[in-house]
Amino acid sequence: MIELTESAANAVRAALAGAGEHAEGLRIVVEAGGCAGLQYRMGLEKDERPGDLVLEQSGIRLYLDALTQRHVPGLVVDFVNGIERSGFVFDNPNAASRCSCGKSFC
Repeated sequence: MIELTESAANAVRAALAGAGEHAEGLRIVVEAGGCAGLQYRMGLEKDERPGDLVLEQSGIRLYLDALTQRHVPGLVVDFVNGIERSGFVFDNPNAASRCSCGKSFC
């Protein structure tokens, strides 16, 4: 359903290591917002919530709520560290269009 590139997995592992016992995995959320209508939000998470789908990717637990599950089949999450852009990048084959900054989609 979701693929984390090696670069993204390494970035998440580093964040989890820094969080200690306060986090067990990564929550990825699709929510209303951004200039194209939907946006991604990510955060470290301690436990799953009712209705979550819990996936294991590269040894990392991913938590997805019901709404997010509908928007992310085939999603590839990468992490880039460059001069012009640093951070997580989302390549979603379900997105009909994206805003120019790449932070939101519809």
